[in-house]
Amino acid sequence: MSHSHSLTVSLYQQAQKAIDQPFSLTPALIAVFFLLVTSSAYQSYSKRQRLAPGVPIVGLDKNGSVKAARKRFIPDARGLLREGYEMKQQVKGGLFYVPSPLGERLMLHPKYIEELKSAPIDKVDFVATFQEMFEGKYTTMGSRSTLHPRVIKARVNQHLGDLMPAIEEEILDSFADIWPECDDWTEVAVADTFTHLVGRVSSRMFGGTKLSRHKEWVNTTITFAVDGFAAAQKIKRYPKFLRPIAARFIPEITNIKNHYKLAHNLLIPLMKERKRTGETPMDLLQWMVENAEGDETDEQFIADVQLKVSFAAIHTSAAAPTQLIYDLCEMPEIIHPLREELKQALKKCDGHLTKQAFNLMPKMDSFLKESQRFNPLLLITMERLVHVDYAMSDGFIIPAHTSIGVATQAISMDPNIYPDPDKYDAFRFSKLREVDPERAGKMQFASSNPQSMGFGFGRYACPGRFFASNEIKAILAHVLTHYDFKFPQGQGRPASIGVETQFLPNHDGRVLMKKRTQGL
Repeated sequence: MSHSHSLTVSLYQQAQKAIDQPFSLTPALIAVFFLLVTSSAYQSYSKRQRLAPGVPIVGLDKNGSVKAARKRFIPDARGLLREGYEMKQQVKGGLFYVPSPLGERLMLHPKYIEELKSAPIDKVDFVATFQEMFEGKYTTMGSRSTLHPRVIKARVNQHLGDLMPAIEEEILDSFADIWPECDDWTEVAVADTFTHLVGRVSSRMFGGTKLSRHKEWVNTTITFAVDGFAAAQKIKRYPKFLRPIAARFIPEITNIKNHYKLAHNLLIPLMKERKRTGETPMDLLQWMVENAEGDETDEQFIADVQLKVSFAAIHTSAAAPTQLIYDLCEMPEIIHPLREELKQALKKCDGHLTKQAFNLMPKMDSFLKESQRFNPLLLITMERLVHVDYAMSDGFIIPAHTSIGVATQAISMDPNIYPDPDKYDAFRFSKLREVDPERAGKMQFASSNPQSMGFGFGRYACPGRFFASNEIKAILAHVLTHYDFKFPQGQGRPASIGVETQFLPNHDGRVLMKKRTQGL
């Protein structure tokens, strides 16, 4: 078995272990605590949330209390959101509040999506929601920089075909270095292994082989997200006025600082070397250097952005192939049609995953989209923090300081949109594309529209979703070509894990894999 890292402990378990580990308060910290408690500043610490009149709250107990629902939101937000969405049919405006530990979140009817997608960011704020979720003041998660989305839209998305040969090469090398040999049936912790593999493959696009073959960089891009998640959960335990002090005692926040230090030490010399030699490779780092404006041209700033992009890219792209392999093991009848489609596409494209090859695989694209419909990474999208009373065109006013969103996963289970929605139909969307070719674009995995918001919608829809789609398909194509797989005897499909609005693949799941000798 060939491994470049020890994968015996899941990343999810690492984060959970870190969250559960307490730290002690020193006498000095306790003294400051009581000083701050008695200060008048604490009196203005927070504002009471105002709820819109007439909008119901889902999950209330028989006494009308939200406490139980707030606790339920952490492991079962999906259930609460679906209850609220189904209830909306009887509620004027289709609005409802879902209780959460941070307060009641206002879930909007899809009819408001078009109106809100271009709302002014100083009034309806996307980044503030992300920073609140991940305590960005302390973890640095969440950035108002537009450099990376501009570059991804203008350069990465325009050169997807040019990037694929390097991505295919990195996938081959990464499987050889990271994946178990699997000469016979071998148990694989696919969630963790895919995370490390995607870390390498994504790093190839980020900065070429100087990053993808740099073990410390790949490790830091992965653990940066783990530390960010753990630090956010830890610091949420403390009242806001005490968090600046508590943050000093949270080891994951120190780890985050060290991640930035490594990024600076690696990326800044790389940028200087490229400038000196005149080398202009096709990767995200180079394109950010070329497109940076004003303060964005600072090399440390670019290095920081590169690390933050890894946070968004790696764990999201790694979740998808994990869910796909779980689905294929649960429904092996899907495997043969996918292999046949892949075989024919590669035959017409000289054995390479070109743009044409991807276009020739509507079944694979449909499978990805159906898997996402059942197991989206985020249960709520279009999340925004509304800073002021905001009037919609129909007269409804969203109160200031309200966290809003759209119950995306619940919408994807609406029988008025998808017939027989609780049935998993891997080729649902490829069949719809055949029936209605004019709407084929809206049926694709990477599409973003009011009926399909797994990647968000509007100006903040994930700009890297087209690259992610190709990356996920290329990884799946490699697995289908080179491996047979099944669940260990007695194991069913590992249930996804709900953590508030996130819906994560189960890291405890195992898959038996064996190399195929005949290929496709």
